[in-house]
Amino acid sequence: MAGNIAKRPDGKWRARYRDAAGRERSRHFDRKLDATRWLASVEIARARGEWVDPALTRIRLGDWAARWLAGQVQLKLSTRDRYARLLGVQILPTWERVPLAVVTHADVTEWVSRLSASGLAPSTVRQAHRVLALVLDLAVRDGRLARNPATGVRLPRVHRGEPTFLSHEQVDALVEACGESGLLVRVLAYTGLRWGEAAALRVRRVDLLRRRIEVVESVTEVAGKAVTGTPKTHQRRSVPLARSLVEPMTRQLAGKGPDDLVFTSPTGGVLRNGNFRHRVFDSAAESVGLSGVTPHDLRHTAASLAIAAGANVKAVQRMLGHASAAMTLDVYAGLFGDDLDAVADRLDQAAAASRADQVRTTAHPGTSTPSVRALRQAH
Repeated sequence: MAGNIAKRPDGKWRARYRDAAGRERSRHFDRKLDATRWLASVEIARARGEWVDPALTRIRLGDWAARWLAGQVQLKLSTRDRYARLLGVQILPTWERVPLAVVTHADVTEWVSRLSASGLAPSTVRQAHRVLALVLDLAVRDGRLARNPATGVRLPRVHRGEPTFLSHEQVDALVEACGESGLLVRVLAYTGLRWGEAAALRVRRVDLLRRRIEVVESVTEVAGKAVTGTPKTHQRRSVPLARSLVEPMTRQLAGKGPDDLVFTSPTGGVLRNGNFRHRVFDSAAESVGLSGVTPHDLRHTAASLAIAAGANVKAVQRMLGHASAAMTLDVYAGLFGDDLDAVADRLDQAAAASRADQVRTTAHPGTSTPSVRALRQAH
C-alpha cells in the first residue's frame, strides 16, 4: 500500500494511500508531521493485518445488530426472543445510532456501570453485555473492526441463591396438597425433569416396562405462545422412573394415544407454568408450610434425593441433562460431602497402614520392604 503526502494550495497537508481494492483514501492535516504519523499508522495497521476500511465502520450499531440477529439461525426460538428483548430494552436505547467506528472499551464499561446502577439484576447485565459482545464479534470477523471493544469489560458478580431441597416427607405432603396434580409434582421431584420437558412429555416417550422416560422435547413460552423444541442442551436423554411411579403413571396413561401429552391443562392443552402455580401449586405449598417453593425446586430436590440414595455425580448429570459433570458439581457440590469425608477417612487408614509397615520393617532389618502391589492387596 503506497502513500504520499502533499501540501495543498490552502496550506493543508493531504496524506493519501490506495487500499487493497485500489480506492484512494485521504485525510487532511494542519501539520505535515501529523499527516506523516497518520500515514505511518495506516501502514503499520496494514502490516499487522489490523487495517479496517473506514467506510465499513460507519454503519450504525442498530443496523448491524439487526443483521447479526437475522443471521442467528442456529438459535432456539426462546433464545432468539430473549436476545431480541435484550437488544430492544438494554442495548439499542444507548447504541442504536452509534457508528461502529466510535464504540470504545471505555464507552462499553460506562454503559455496563449504568445498567448496574439502574438496579438491573447482575445476570441481566451480563446477558446484555454478552449480546453486545456477540454483535461486535461479528463486526470483527467481517473486517469492520480491528478488535472487539466489549472484550475485557468487568461485569457484576452473580450471587446464586441456595437451592431448596425437600425431604421425602415434604414431597409427600406437597403431593397430597396438590390433589389431582399430585402425580406431576411427584414425577418432577423424583425424575428431575425441567418444567418444559414435563409439559412436552408424550405417552410414547414413557416406557413403563423399562421404567424410563425419554426426554426429546421441551415447551417454552415465546411471546405468550407455547413453542415446542429440543431440550435445553439440545440432547435427548433417558431418565429413570422410580418403581413407585409405575402404577400411578399407568393410570395416567390409560386411554391416551401415543402422541397425547401425559400432563395437560384442565382444558386439555399445554400445561403452562404460570397458570399451574396460580391455580394449584403456590397455595398448596403454602398450606403445608412450604411457602416460596417453586416447581423448579423439585428439580433440585430430585438431585438431592438421588445423591442421598448413593448416585454419583455422572449419574446425576445424566439424569438432569447437564452439559457436564462440572455444571452438576457447581450446583450440588455440597451434597457430596459425605463421599469426600469417606475419601479422607480411607486416606487416613492407608497412611496409618503404611506407617505400621515401616515400623515392622525397621524392627526386622532382614525383612524386605513391601511392594506397592502388596500394600494394595493388603487393603
